[in-house]
Amino acid sequence: MELVLKSAAFVDGGEIPTRLTCHGEDRSPPLCWSDPPEGTRSLVLIVDDPDAPDPAAPRMVWDHWVLFNLPPTCRELVEGADPTTGLPAGVGQGLNSWGRTGYGGPCPPIGRHRYFHRLYALDTRLPDELGTPTKDRLLLAMEEHIIARAMLVGVYGEE
Repeated sequence: MELVLKSAAFVDGGEIPTRLTCHGEDRSPPLCWSDPPEGTRSLVLIVDDPDAPDPAAPRMVWDHWVLFNLPPTCRELVEGADPTTGLPAGVGQGLNSWGRTGYGGPCPPIGRHRYFHRLYALDTRLPDELGTPTKDRLLLAMEEHIIARAMLVGVYGEE
């Protein structure tokens, strides 16, 4: 069974609206996905930018949002989802590249960047001992547990 990730705000490969960036309201995009495969115990969402700081000479991947232990019954996140509105109870948040939890929207210093929204279905719920992990620590913890994945790419910035 294929896992599919979509947004009502932009199509795959399309322009991310300014309201969802640092030049607007800096709100997380609305996201929805298909039913995960049987045996899914949790979902992970990672949003990152592999074109930082300059798409012509990328030097790092900038992490914008790191969520884990989304319940397998969850099928969407509303626009502007945060711990008080739109995130299911028990969802863990990892550190983004600003060194904080939560969503940080596209804010490219130069050029047009790609923003990868990756959803993973896991055959386990990740341990609470993870605390507030970096993306790399989270990827390591989930490495042997991925049973399905989906990706949605948006672009933002000047040509």
